Amino acid sequence: MCGRFALVSDGRAVAEQFGAEIPFALAPRYNIAPSQPLLVVREAQGGRLVDHLSWGLLPSWSKDAGAARRPINGRAETVSEKPSFRNAYRRRRCLVPASGYYEWVKQAEGKQPVYIYPRQSTLMAIAGLWEYWEQDGNAIQSCALLTCAANQAISSLHHRMPVIIAAENYERWLDHKSERDLPDELLAPAPEHLLGFHYVSKRVNSPANDSPECIAPEASERD
Repeated sequence: MCGRFALVSDGRAVAEQFGAEIPFALAPRYNIAPSQPLLVVREAQGGRLVDHLSWGLLPSWSKDAGAARRPINGRAETVSEKPSFRNAYRRRRCLVPASGYYEWVKQAEGKQPVYIYPRQSTLMAIAGLWEYWEQDGNAIQSCALLTCAANQAISSLHHRMPVIIAAENYERWLDHKSERDLPDELLAPAPEHLLGFHYVSKRVNSPANDSPECIAPEASERD
């Protein structure tokens, strides 16, 4: 799964990679957690739209936003069938810019956080789905990330990983003009060489900690 990630690139870098204007300043975020707003890129009339959506997908048909289950991840294998995701997969796909994400590895002394990041870039795009919910004049736009089986390089850390969309496939993923021509072929593990990782401080365990120390290698790895 993907339950925590970082986006530390500035707005200029994000705008350049995703071909979208960002109408607000971006502060680095080292520890983005569920229910928090996350940056998403969507296709809109006249270009790509960048906005903040709540992390945790609220289906449009939910009767009670407060009581509804809001999944942060969707499984690529069932996204076209599961009621919570299938309509969004057909019509409301998005890209979630990320500098890296976290997993936790079981060790004798407890779970150790690991930061996983692209080796040759400062940014990657996680496949996402978004939804619009409205009731009694209240509106919520929300998002979930998609995951798939981990590739061999990541499987030693976790059996799942985010679906990562390569830059040459951004247009394909965002295109929602045809509900029949779905981008199923993109729901696949990333290439083995794409990602690197290092162990990080347990400071990241608390979403209240949001600083460069969250992604810095543990002292033992810097020696």
